[in-house]
Amino acid sequence: MNSLRRNRDFLLLQVGQLLSSAGGQAAAVAYPLVVLAVTHSPALAGVVSFARMVPSVLFGPLSGVLSDRVNRKALMIISDAFRAVAVGSIALTLGLNVLPYWQIPIVAFVEGAFSSVFNPAAAGMLRSIVPVEDLSSAVATQQARSSVAQLGGPPAGGALYAASRAFPFLIDAASYFFSMVAVILLRTRSSHVTSERDGRWRLRTDLAEGWRFLWTQPFLRTTTFLYGLTNPIGPGILLALVVVSQQEELPSTIIGALLATFSGCLLIGSLLSGVVRRRLSPRAIMLLELLAWPGPLLFTLWPNAYVLAASILPVALAIPATDSVVVAQRLAATPDRLVGRVESVRSTIALVLAPFGSLAAGVLLDAMSARPAILIFALPTVPLAIWGLLSPALRNLAVHRVEHRTGVGQAVPDDRG
Repeated sequence: MNSLRRNRDFLLLQVGQLLSSAGGQAAAVAYPLVVLAVTHSPALAGVVSFARMVPSVLFGPLSGVLSDRVNRKALMIISDAFRAVAVGSIALTLGLNVLPYWQIPIVAFVEGAFSSVFNPAAAGMLRSIVPVEDLSSAVATQQARSSVAQLGGPPAGGALYAASRAFPFLIDAASYFFSMVAVILLRTRSSHVTSERDGRWRLRTDLAEGWRFLWTQPFLRTTTFLYGLTNPIGPGILLALVVVSQQEELPSTIIGALLATFSGCLLIGSLLSGVVRRRLSPRAIMLLELLAWPGPLLFTLWPNAYVLAASILPVALAIPATDSVVVAQRLAATPDRLVGRVESVRSTIALVLAPFGSLAAGVLLDAMSARPAILIFALPTVPLAIWGLLSPALRNLAVHRVEHRTGVGQAVPDDRG
């Protein structure tokens, strides 16, 4: 951990991402609120959330190839620039009181598209910046940074929205600009593959290589699908929390505070991640999250916004430790030249259903009352927990290290059981 504190580029990257994450969280609260104000439709609010998330599925594979073939630092700078302009356009039209509904999903789509370009490039840069022995600590630090942003972002977004509908989007645009500056200041050389044999791009071949590597690794394959199937649940429940809170006539500041409690538990979980990793086996850590996901079913017994908010807090406490195991294991096991492609293939599979979470939640909440809607939405978490309990890949996990000169992941015995 001390080496990370002395790692200038890692700290610079985290500061930039802290700012952009905080801005994104502020806007995440404002998006459904402004849609509900303009249209009064939970379904249309779900459409915007869908538009913001679906680009990761549509463009994820191409983005992964780009991050392995093009300068990763340049991709990150371009992505931040386009996201700043797109989100800033909403702040401008809101300030002029001329915002049409159609602009909101278009901007959300553009923001999501360039986020899908930014993320695999950032994963590759992290691999270049941080020594492999520090990856678990780096991932835990990133999760803590993200949790701080998620803790402060939603209540700030709610307060900013209460002051002016344009303010959360203005702050989000500015945060992307500062993230871009932080990336520009990085000194680490962007590690990427510019040629293999004749240097020509073969998109299908490149993606197939990433897919083959992921599929031949039982841990990567299982966690991709297992945790990927939980991805629609979180966005849907958080959108449901906003809608239920509005139906109960809670002010926007309280809605932001309820969302922030989830982020607060993410932060607590991040701070405890190191202790949890020392005390529990990797399998036990991963099962904690899976066993926490059925919590929202409590809402069907006691339909109240505060109960719904409290029911997802155990998930938030468990996610950071799970990520520190899963992400570090995944990055350590993947050769550097394949990081972007493997990450893009993994994220495409893992996120293919995620955009439909908020969309389905919005449609269900439009069609029926909150109690049966959330019952339908949360019930699939039960078989996922059972799958995790029975999975051999989680039970027989081996921890990976990387051979720096060859870039080949090699399994070594797991000394934590």
